[in-house]
Formats: sequence, C-alpha cells, structure tokens
Amino acid sequence: MPIYRPTELKKFLSSLSTGPKKHLSQNFLVDGNILRKIVAVAQIQPNETILEIGPGPGALTECLLQASSKVVAVEKDTLLSQSLRRLAPIDQLQIFTEDILEFSFEKHLSFPTKVIANLPYHLTAPILGRLVPKTHLFNAIYVMVQEEVARRMTAVKGSSDYSSLSVFLQFYSKPAYCFGVSRKCFYPVPKVDSAVVELTLKTPPKDIDSEAFLKLVHLAFNQRRKTLRASLKETYGADVIEKALAILDLAPTTRPEEMTLEDWLKLFQKI
Repeated sequence: MPIYRPTELKKFLSSLSTGPKKHLSQNFLVDGNILRKIVAVAQIQPNETILEIGPGPGALTECLLQASSKVVAVEKDTLLSQSLRRLAPIDQLQIFTEDILEFSFEKHLSFPTKVIANLPYHLTAPILGRLVPKTHLFNAIYVMVQEEVARRMTAVKGSSDYSSLSVFLQFYSKPAYCFGVSRKCFYPVPKVDSAVVELTLKTPPKDIDSEAFLKLVHLAFNQRRKTLRASLKETYGADVIEKALAILDLAPTTRPEEMTLEDWLKLFQKI
C-alpha cells in the first residue's frame, strides 16, 4: 500500500521501531493529491536527474521515480535513509546518508539538476542559502516551506512580507508561489500551514559583487522601519546615500520595502 496513507505510514515506521523526530523537523506528507501536485508542477522530464532533500520514508520519492529516470536522495536520518533502498535499484535511486548542509553537489550530481524538497523548516534559510546561488548547477528548485516563509520568498515591493530574503531570491531566481498545503496533510500535524514555491534559477548580473550587494540589502532590511539614509549611513556615509538616491530619482525618505530589485542594483552601483 502507498506509504503516504497514514495507516501504512505508521505501520511502516513501527516496523523500523522509529517515528517522526522533532529535532529533525520530521513532518511526513500523508496526502497523495499533494504529492501528485508537486510532481506535476515540477514538470519532470524522464531524462532529468532529481535531487530530493529529506525524503523521509519515501512517499514523494516513489512519485519522483515514476516520473524521472534518476533520483538522488539525501537523508540525514540513518534508519529512513537505509529504508529507501526498497524503492529502486541503485542506477535509479542513489541514496546518501548525509547532512544537506555538508553534501558535495559537485561530487555526486550530474548537471543541470532539479531540486525537489520538503525542507526541514528550522533549516530553510541555510539550505536555500546553499542551493540558490548555484545557478550553474541547478535549473529549478521546488520546495515545501512554511506558509509564512513562502509569502516572504515570493513577496514584491510594497508588501509587508517583502524582505532581504525576497531580494536575495529575486537576485538569483524567479520565485513563484505554487500552492498552499494544509497542516492536516502531514503526520504529525504541525502548528502551521505550508506552501510549495518554485524558484526558476537565473544567472545574476556579472558586474555585481554578489556578496557586497547582498550585504547592502541585508543591512537595510535589518532596520526596515528606517529610511535607507538612516540605516546605511554608518557603513556607506549619509552624503553618499543621499546623492545616490537623488541620481536615481528616489525620495530621500525611501525605505527598503519601496525598492525593487532593479532599484537595489542601481543603488549598489552608485555607492
């Protein structure tokens, strides 16, 4: 029986003498419709390699194997990682019992690759920080995250959810909100709803120092209630910020949430 069904999942976990581990943010999908929607939205081609992060018992893995010729699964939980071998031979399913924050993409993957993951929610930011800048390695990323995080990931100028994360993702990708997922679709039931986000990766401008640019954005959003002149003056100088804003025809009272990605890039080049 399909492992995503609650009864079958609990029976399977019991057979391994294990259960969901809170410290690993393990909340397993128990809704076949959501699994199929993830696969459909990712538009997987038969010859594509899929990197799955945190497959757990393998409910999504099974669906991915039906759609793709090769899945590379990275699972930190030793018991669940070993249990994945039941799903397919090694030429179709490669399994690594590793922490995704230490996993060597270049060593183990052929590129370009799609990433599909139900991310451990306490590690969403660091995982995205590792994946998204690798635009030469990955072409698209599909992640399940908390609903609140999904809104920040896909927010645009003027939104209360617009943040340094929004600009970071726009710098490296085209983010898109795919669909929401009720907390009731998981076992155990988490305290929040979730959503699937698509990140279509793109090469950032080559004439921009990405580290310095993102530092500027982060500094500004750390004090988002302040004007850019006030939040950035200690690092870049108030006069420099004022002149740059004037050249760009932006008001001296401009705040971080009022800046598009293009505004940020122009401001960075001016200062």
